[in-house]
Parts: sequence; structure tokens; C-alpha cells
Amino acid sequence: MLHAFVGELFPGLTVEGCYQFRVTRDTELYIDEEEMEDLKRELQGRLQQERRFGKAVRLEVADNCPEEVAGYLCQRLGVECADLFRVNGPVNLHRLASVYDDAERPDLKYPSFTPVVPERLQGQHDFFAILRRSEVLLHHPYDAFSPVVELLQQAAEDPQVLAIRQTLYRTASRSAIADALVKAARNGKEVSAVIELRARFDEADNIHLAERLYEAGVHVVYGVVGYKTHAKMLLIVRQEKEGIRRYVHLGTGNYHEITTRFYTDVGLLSADQELGEDVQRLFHQLTGLGHAFKLKKLVQAPFELHRFMLERIHREADLAREGKRGRIIARMNGLEDPEIIDALYAASQAGVEIDLIVRGICCLRPGVPELSENIRVRSVLGRYLEHSRVCCFGNDGHPEVYASSADWLIRNLHRRVEVAFPIRANGLRRKVIRETLRYYLRDNIGAWELQSDGQYRRVEAGRRIPFSAQERLMADRLR
Repeated sequence: MLHAFVGELFPGLTVEGCYQFRVTRDTELYIDEEEMEDLKRELQGRLQQERRFGKAVRLEVADNCPEEVAGYLCQRLGVECADLFRVNGPVNLHRLASVYDDAERPDLKYPSFTPVVPERLQGQHDFFAILRRSEVLLHHPYDAFSPVVELLQQAAEDPQVLAIRQTLYRTASRSAIADALVKAARNGKEVSAVIELRARFDEADNIHLAERLYEAGVHVVYGVVGYKTHAKMLLIVRQEKEGIRRYVHLGTGNYHEITTRFYTDVGLLSADQELGEDVQRLFHQLTGLGHAFKLKKLVQAPFELHRFMLERIHREADLAREGKRGRIIARMNGLEDPEIIDALYAASQAGVEIDLIVRGICCLRPGVPELSENIRVRSVLGRYLEHSRVCCFGNDGHPEVYASSADWLIRNLHRRVEVAFPIRANGLRRKVIRETLRYYLRDNIGAWELQSDGQYRRVEAGRRIPFSAQERLMADRLR
């Protein structure tokens, strides 16, 4: 519309050209935590100033923009020529999202889908009794997030619950999760929340959330100096006849009721005592500035997770060298840790079959002769944003499956507090392998394969039966 009527904005003048441009600025807030007294106050002071006026790191212009105009923009913004990109089409596709919402064309839209509450949890009110019998695995958004909220709400009202601990990386300040924590504190529970104020683009919401919880009597902690707290953990401590029992939720995604409807993530609800003790140790570490505890089942970053993954990759390579089958299937949002990549290359050369499902950045090149011939990389795009982090190591026929809050990025493995948790129950392990890995390796509708030259090529169904992992998962829930 601006292009069509731009002449009317300048009466009496002749408009010779109209070109779109967009500036991307550095969104990182650089704060020396050791040199300040109040992280929250410092962030509040810097949010508006640095976000709006941060260093320009990229300039996008329409592909028909003249060189002199593009050069003028680069000069005024302090952008190098190497950071200038010409775009064929709108420079900000996100603005088209409103078209989808406003257009009344159901024939062009996805059919509605409502997340399903697992049958075991339908009509049940005592979540603690259910979890004492067995663990529950939730695969969002196909499984509803509401059981996690209801467990927390039940804990807030239960007189036998003594304490609640939770990490919050991204969540709205006005949410059912926040409401439950406020209610628990007002009901006399000992409630602690580890809130990451530096969650990019959610800093303001998290500051408001921290203030609200603090006013309700929640013990609010901002995490560990120098490390973002990205782990997703909920701990409920309950006094029962047999003694103290711990209930936990561990996930790959955030405690955000809105994003759980369009992000794919895995969450585990459990009353396993070793898991509960591990989670409690981690909260002691986060809220009491204690030393790193030795854990029984969980694996944490930045202390152990990197080494743990390398050891598992090396083990599969050793198995392949012994003539056994080495197998690795892993999915994540990004892969760029150089040691992990080198270990995968070495495993491929040893004969390990490796399939990687990487939604975003991938610095590994698959299919390179004598380097990565046994590695395949694919990215699946569809209705939902693929966000789960899951890895499966063959382990000579005894597969080990871990879900995690961490991608295989340097920042996750070395500069963040992250947690990987095992899926050990046979039925749940099979479900995770089937739904988060094998379905995605079969996908020939929304899948793109990374080539050895760094280009992605769309996977075509050809003569095979068309298969979409996301559509299959929705259909499975509706049966």
C-alpha cells in the first residue's frame, strides 16, 4: 500500500523511487554482573536504550534498491558492505502473519487441532497418586500442557506439600503457572523461583514476573553469575505416610502456556526418587550458591553435559570399530560445538550410522567423502516449530535416550545451566524414539536435507507414500 500511494505522502514532489529496508541490531545486553549490585535494576535501565539503539549488524534492502541509496544507508548506519543483503520480496516476512489471522479463508488454513490430555490423566484429580504408579511423558503440542499446570495448582492447595521449586526462563507474568506459585506462597508453602532475567526479548516480562512473585512471598533468585539458567525443572516436595517424596517435571521447553501450543517439546512427570533428589540438589546449587553436586541420573551443563555427550559418541565409534553396530540419532535446534562435530566426524569414519535432525544452524557438513559419509542431516519445517532436544545412542542394542534443555551449541554446553534427563521406562523410551526421531526420519512432506556443499534440498515423496511427522502425530492423538 505504501508503494502504491507513496506519491500522495509527498504532495507537490515527484517520487523517483521507493525501497524497503530493514536494520538488524545487536540484541545482546552486555552487563558485567560482578560490577553491579542489582541485576534487575541494571536491566530495566538498559532495555529500551540498548535494544533500540544497539549496534547495527545487518542491513537488508529490496533487490531493486540503487547502489547509491544502499551505500548511503550503510554509511549512515555504520554497516559494512559484507553485511548488506538484497532481498527479493518483503524484507520482513513476519509482518505477513497478520494476513493469516485476518483472512477468512479456511480452505487455505490448517484445520483446527486441540491438544489432547493423555487418557491416564483424563478425569483424574490426584496427580500424585498417578505419578506414584508410573511416569507420564507429554509430547507437546500434541499432548496438552494442562497436566503440568494442574499438577502445580494441586500442589499449591495440597496441605501435605511442603515446598515448590521452579525454574522460569520464558513465561508470561500473568499466567496460570505464576498464579499457582503465588497461591502456593500465600498458602504457606516454601516457594522458590529461579527466574532468568536475561532471556532475550523476555527481559521485561521476567522482571514483572519476578516483582509479582517477590511481593507474594516467593523466594526469587536470578540464577548464577555469568551463566544463563536455561534448564526446565519443577520440584514438589510432599510429606506422605512413608516420609518425604519428591515429584518432578523436566522438559525441553519453557513453562509458557501459549508457546506450548505451537512449539514441539517433550516433558517428563515423575516421582522417581533419584530424579527428585537430583533436581533438589540442582536447586540447592542454584538458590544457595553451593558447589556442583554429583548427580545420579541427571546430567548438567556447564559441568558434565559436554563431556557426557562426547563419551557417548566415542562409545558408538568404539562399538563400530569392534564390528558391532554404532548408531546415533539426535535432534536439536542448533549444532555448532566444534568438539562435538569432530567427534561425529570420527564416529562416521569408524562406521557409525548417524542421523541428525537440526532445525536451525548446523556447522557440520554431511556426506563428505572420507569424512562424514555416514552422516545425514535434515530439517523439518511445518505447522509447529520444532523445539525438542532428544538424542538416542544405540549402545549395542540397549538404546540410551536422553531429552534435554540444551542444544549442541557452545553457549548451551559451556555457558548455561542446562539439564539432560534419561527416558528409561521401556514404553516411554519407545514412544520418544518413535514420535520424536523415527517419524521425522520418515517425513517426506516438510523435510529438507543438508547436502555436502552446505545447501538444503527439499525431500520429495516420489513413489513413496507421503508422510508428514506432524500430521501423523496429530492423527495418532485423534484415534
